[in-house]
Amino acid sequence: MNTPTVVLDQLAIGYLTKQGTKVVAEHLSANINRGQLTCLLGQNGIGKSTLLRTLSGFQPKLGGSITIEGRELSDYTDRQLARMIGVVLTERPDVQQMTAREMVSLGRSPYTGFWGRLSADDEQVVSQAMQLVGIEPLAERLVSTLSDGERQKVMIAKALAQQTPVVYLDEPTAFLDYPSKVEMLLLLRRISREAQKTIFLSTHDLELALQVADVLWLMEPGQLHIGQPRQLAAQGALARFVERSPGVSFDADRLSVSVVL
Repeated sequence: MNTPTVVLDQLAIGYLTKQGTKVVAEHLSANINRGQLTCLLGQNGIGKSTLLRTLSGFQPKLGGSITIEGRELSDYTDRQLARMIGVVLTERPDVQQMTAREMVSLGRSPYTGFWGRLSADDEQVVSQAMQLVGIEPLAERLVSTLSDGERQKVMIAKALAQQTPVVYLDEPTAFLDYPSKVEMLLLLRRISREAQKTIFLSTHDLELALQVADVLWLMEPGQLHIGQPRQLAAQGALARFVERSPGVSFDADRLSVSVVL
């Protein structure tokens, strides 16, 4: 049985502009479950980043509710929220003279304070996070010398070191080559199961998401489609999303995209 960790009820998202409030999406009701990898899809400008920022508490919702483990998101203090949600952003961290292990150790700051000294237990949590992601050999490497894939793994380990039940990732495969993209999504799928995390990420890597995700969220104007990849394929939602440009075809049986020349 899938246990919902994050629950959206009639959520409305958007932001303020000079002309007033811009509503990006509304009437969003859905669950994000523990132990599953959930991938968010949608065309550019549809509101994926706005949704992620709202779910993370980085910007206020316009209406409805977001609950995490039964408690309204806005009721958490910043420190409490840092123990509930880990966030991995697309931007490369701008750090100098910091090793990979030191970066992962920053994940313990909600428990120690930014300048707090790590206890033996904290150090063990850091080591376990690095081991789960498979980056122990990178421990003493400077973050600035790492490849994009290695750096993403370090940031994921940092989020795991926070020991939050929820991890959100914004385009975690954006700067990676294809084999690294596959490795990254398989890693996140494995972590969702082994660590029983609620992992929710946005991605443009449609075909990989179709093969790896447990659940897809597909944002369309005025609609949010949710289901397993084959469910959304059978409903025709994936074909509508993929076949927006002439010459692009979606095979619902094979869950594949082809270009007709």
